[in-house]
Order: sequence, then C-alpha cells, then structure tokens
Amino acid sequence: MTNQIRTRIIGLGNPILGDDGIGWRVAELLEKEILDQKNRFPHLLIDIQKFSLGGLSLMEQMIDTDAVILIDAIQTGTQPIGSVSKLNLDDVPDLSAGHMASAHDTSLQNALQAGKLMGANLPNIVWIVAIEAEKVYEFSEQLTPSVEQAIPLACQAVWEYLTELEEKR
Repeated sequence: MTNQIRTRIIGLGNPILGDDGIGWRVAELLEKEILDQKNRFPHLLIDIQKFSLGGLSLMEQMIDTDAVILIDAIQTGTQPIGSVSKLNLDDVPDLSAGHMASAHDTSLQNALQAGKLMGANLPNIVWIVAIEAEKVYEFSEQLTPSVEQAIPLACQAVWEYLTELEEKR
C-alpha cells in the first residue's frame, strides 16, 4: 500500500458560471468512471475533489500528494471553443488571475514554490487538462454546446495521464 502513487484529480471552476463549471463536470463523470474501473490502476491511490479556489488555497489541497491532475476552463482565444489541451504546470503562464491564482493571492506556481520552501510535502507532478471555454462570467449552470461536447475528450486526457502515472511506477 505504501508504494501507491497518491494521485489527486481536482476539478476547478464555478459550476454556476457557465463554461467555468467544466472542471467540476469532468470530475463528476470521472468519479463514476473510476469507481467502475478501480482495478485499472492498482498502483494509484486516486482521490477526486472539486474546488473554486486558486493560489495558496489550491496549493494547500495538494499537500501530501505525489501527483495532481487539474481540470479547468481556459480562455486563450487561440483554440476553438471546446478544445482540450494537456499541459504541464510550466506550460501555463504564471498569471495573477484565474483559478490557478487570484488578484488577492498569488499564482499556483508561486504558491507551490512558497509551500516547498516552508517544507510542505507537495507533488512533483502537476498536470493540467484545460478546456477552451466561451462563457465564464455569465450566471448559468449550463455549458455551451462545444464545451459540453468536450467532456468525454477531457476525461480521456485524464485517463491518459493516469495511465502514464501507472506506467511510471
């Protein structure tokens, strides 16, 4: 049991702000899928969470994990709405706004650095599944159709990351 890779999947966003809720929706579907296939990854201790936070608060949710997969909406303006991207934390701009940071906090990159400097047991692996979103500031529990259609692709991206982790072991 001690050789298991403690893996946390985190769906980020706000489920009442339209496409911003995509991280939660993907995490909810993964919860069901992983329960159905829990023996598929015998070396991973998988736990799934949903949060509407960033920066230092998000970093605190990563303590005592070996690997984290974040699922979140992104707005780059360079991809079609509903596009799914697999990213490393280093691929994401170190911004001071959005889920991975806020104007009252710090970026996730800075928060992880600070946490490690303070001796927190933080993951060496932080992967991101980002879904290009359209409407993230309108009150709605509905996703735009292109983002809704991206849910299976985002789940597949998480499964690919989990498979990679299982193979690393």
